[in-house]
Amino acid sequence: MNHQRILVPRQSTVLAHEARSRAIVRWLVREKVIDQTLSTCGSTGNRMGHALAPGARKIALHPERLPFEQQANGLEVVLKRCIYTPTEGFLEEAGCPECRREVGEPLFDSLEEWMPGLTDNFMCPLCGHEDDINGFLFLQPCAFSNLGFIFNNWGEAGFTPAFLEQFADWLDQPLAVVQVTRD
Repeated sequence: MNHQRILVPRQSTVLAHEARSRAIVRWLVREKVIDQTLSTCGSTGNRMGHALAPGARKIALHPERLPFEQQANGLEVVLKRCIYTPTEGFLEEAGCPECRREVGEPLFDSLEEWMPGLTDNFMCPLCGHEDDINGFLFLQPCAFSNLGFIFNNWGEAGFTPAFLEQFADWLDQPLAVVQVTRD
């Protein structure tokens, strides 16, 4: 099992997302959270990622649970539009922040337009409120963005609140933390 913690800006389209990701990777390398050189420590695509480094202990909520002994223990950066939801037990329930009513089914149906980048927004079919899809209310942490940071097998270790705050500052965006379990 692979337990991922994915840090995602709560914005569909992050401008200059490639430059922003490089700056964040440089920051994490300087802090010795990850190695600079890519290796096969990932779990998706070509499995290339930045391996876990000893400095990760200072940003983990439970440092003793960091996956130093596991093959897939690195950071993978995603630079394309993706939907980040838990893979098991995701309820696909969402609410409108304006009228506070359930809009999950139409919202998730709208992802067919969101995914190819036809729109970043969703309009509530009940009250007409329109916002970035990330502005709607979800029962479980999820996010939709063109930028994501997958920390492989860091699920049990977690992140300190201070680290999450710093990460959001580097993104210059509110942050979602999505937990995923993969076979």
